[in-house]
Amino acid sequence: MNNSPLNSPSPLQRRTMIYYGLADIPIQVANIAVTAYIPNYYGADLGVSLATVATVWLVARLFDAFTDPLIGYLSDRTRTRWGRRRVWMVAAVPIMMLAVYKLFFPDPSVTGTYLLGWMLLLWLGWTMLLIPYYAWAAELSTDYNERSVLTGWRTWIGLAGNVMSKLIPVLALLLFAYGGTREVLVMIGTMMLVLTPVTVFLTVWKVPERNDFVPVSMPVLKGLRIMWSNGPFKRLLAAFFLNYTGTSLSTAVVLFYIRGVLGEEEAGIVMLLTFYGVNLCSVPFWVWLSTHIGKHRAWCLGLMIYWVSGFYMLLGEGDFYLMLPITAVTGFAGGCTWVLPNSMKADVIDLDTLKTGENRAAWFFAVWSLAIKIAASVGPWIALTTLTLSGFDPKPGAQNSPEQVLSVRLLFSFAVPVFYTLAAMLTYNYPITAERHARLRETLERRQARKLQI
Repeated sequence: MNNSPLNSPSPLQRRTMIYYGLADIPIQVANIAVTAYIPNYYGADLGVSLATVATVWLVARLFDAFTDPLIGYLSDRTRTRWGRRRVWMVAAVPIMMLAVYKLFFPDPSVTGTYLLGWMLLLWLGWTMLLIPYYAWAAELSTDYNERSVLTGWRTWIGLAGNVMSKLIPVLALLLFAYGGTREVLVMIGTMMLVLTPVTVFLTVWKVPERNDFVPVSMPVLKGLRIMWSNGPFKRLLAAFFLNYTGTSLSTAVVLFYIRGVLGEEEAGIVMLLTFYGVNLCSVPFWVWLSTHIGKHRAWCLGLMIYWVSGFYMLLGEGDFYLMLPITAVTGFAGGCTWVLPNSMKADVIDLDTLKTGENRAAWFFAVWSLAIKIAASVGPWIALTTLTLSGFDPKPGAQNSPEQVLSVRLLFSFAVPVFYTLAAMLTYNYPITAERHARLRETLERRQARKLQI
């Protein structure tokens, strides 16, 4: 039996895909909670200035410029009896749990320094979990469409956990009148502390990791030059950077819009539940559509649907529940951004393998993760800095002028579709189609067959 890493493994069982997807739950739950609730809670309730919160988000990403490539580099070169991906995921768990506890259950007298320190630790644990975990997907399957199915399962399961983390606070609000930003953070933080070790343990226990990969030996600078020559990867990276910048900007400002424009103090979690609930339901559709028109074209379609968010400009105080139909449409479109770019990433790694003869999945995902984290800081920085310059006061009950409220309206209504349109323009003629990927895999397998004959 040939165990070459270039040979296509057997089709994945659904059970394996489900167990693999479990570890995405803490990633998804933490991502939305940190981006949407931490800036609002620390800025509006704990008294840390919006300018300081924005600076913390930006400075934290400078740290990732070091840790992301380092974790990718080390993961690709790790060789243990348990594989090269799972050991990093297990090591990430206690780091993430400590950071979540400190960020979600802070003392009232916190400072910007406190926020920065624990954000740095959270992103370190996040990096140690996410990069090896997502790189692992590129090794579990080499098939163009099966990769979309695998990322679809991972996304669906992660979003299901995310929806559950929103549903519980909504039920607490509706049934027990227990709600508000602090209360939501307490509930989500508690879920994170329970779910993180359980889900990661089940993934690393139940999903076998291939141990036939030879650790990467290519020098870093040479590898970076080859990566930079990978045109499809650069285009995909730029498109998703724009995609995620718009997403993170919108997520950072959503609670300010709900509070400052719609006048709703406690029901923001209902909007997030609506958005991610429809996200969850839409994932199978986007996977299906991508098999018929291609991943990149399906992604472009989803991005352009987001122009419906312009209707948010028409809403005002007391219109919270009129917001939800618009949210449902954008939530449906948003399902594509969780699945398709991640599947496309695995395809560009095959192109690199063709050029280098090595599987450098974690190194590619490290660069990808760094771009996402920069976008996740640039988006909130733009949003929070704009609100600061406009003089917008985020505190509950604050009286803001029409001009200050307008700045929130414009950001929330139009930032996402503008960034998404730029991303769609980069993606529309993306060169790696199903046909080209099939030819690429055939070339890789022929090359490996010749090596075995020598």
